Amino acid sequence: MYPFIRMAASVFKHRKGGEFAMTDTLESQHICWPWDLDMWMELNNGRSLTLYDLGRVPLAMRTGLGKTLMDRKWLMTMAGVTVRWRRRVRMFDRVTMKSRALCWDDKFFYIEQSMWLKNGECASHVLYRVAVTDKNGIVRPPRVAEAMGITDPSPTPPDWVQAWTTAENLRPWPPMQDAG
Repeated sequence: MYPFIRMAASVFKHRKGGEFAMTDTLESQHICWPWDLDMWMELNNGRSLTLYDLGRVPLAMRTGLGKTLMDRKWLMTMAGVTVRWRRRVRMFDRVTMKSRALCWDDKFFYIEQSMWLKNGECASHVLYRVAVTDKNGIVRPPRVAEAMGITDPSPTPPDWVQAWTTAENLRPWPPMQDAG
């Protein structure tokens, strides 16, 4: 089940504190509860992606993106993700989540998030490709940035982000069906 109560608490907790610039980092604290575990008694990989919502949505609210979306009746949807898991998160572990927008291009915003254990080790790292949409399809990020009052161009994407976007552009869609 989606963690609606945790999401409401996260949004409530981060509702104040001033607005962030688009590329500022939001830090939030989370606990791995028993219902977040898989059969190996560690944070389920699918659940970790759901928990990243608990950092991404408050980030959108603090940067002003949330208000812009609501005012214009736009939606935010995930258009891709790449994940790297490196350390186990066990029951009752406390993690610090770091969330920030890295850059944008002609179609997508790129959001970086990571979970850090108390000992300072990074447990996982994700890069999301996020689309803003309306009833006609994708709303171009420069238009979204303008609606948010951002006049600066996108920061230059890091090489690893550019490499991922290049690889994604080479990936066939729709995927090929197995001929057998």
